[in-house]
Amino acid sequence: MSSTVYVYVFDTMADWEIGYLTAELNSGRYFKKGLSPAKIVTLGVEKTPVTTMGGLKILPDITLEECSMKSTDALILPGGDTWMETIHEPIINKAAQCIKENIVVAAICGATIGLAKNSLLDSRRHTSNDLGYLKMVCPDYKGENYYENEPAVADGKLITASGVAPLEFTVQVLKALDVFLPKTLDVWYKLYKTHESSHFYELMNSIL
Repeated sequence: MSSTVYVYVFDTMADWEIGYLTAELNSGRYFKKGLSPAKIVTLGVEKTPVTTMGGLKILPDITLEECSMKSTDALILPGGDTWMETIHEPIINKAAQCIKENIVVAAICGATIGLAKNSLLDSRRHTSNDLGYLKMVCPDYKGENYYENEPAVADGKLITASGVAPLEFTVQVLKALDVFLPKTLDVWYKLYKTHESSHFYELMNSIL
């Protein structure tokens, strides 16, 4: 059974941070045999076009009110310039519900600040762009003891990542969704991280 992956889209969204992830989920080109590609659904506060940081215009497929998630689904929260604004409170509430129901929630860059601001990282292992900055912009944040200075961190089905770690973010989400064989995921990461062509042939062999 394929998963539905809901990608939250909004003005200033850092589109490059989720590019590796959405491409692999939508294509399913390296998925385990027998698995269908994931269904990517863009999710907006309203069903009106948004403009990403890269200048791309996206019309959300559905609104938050139309979103009903299953245990096999995932919620992806990209970074952006506006995560301290109240416009994102509805999606933060949705994320809190997903965390409670053990549904995959993956936040990168500014989205981790949105979670921290709303106390969702106070008792879970996590990372962000920088601990000092997180504490400065989120004065009520109490999760310092759970902060890990790593590119990406998974605590169960909650995934957080620095904005400069889209590859590591992708690896953690793909692992949580269990759509790649471990060997495939390992060489996929090595290919994009090292740019060594030998890993491409390992990747192809891993899916035969």
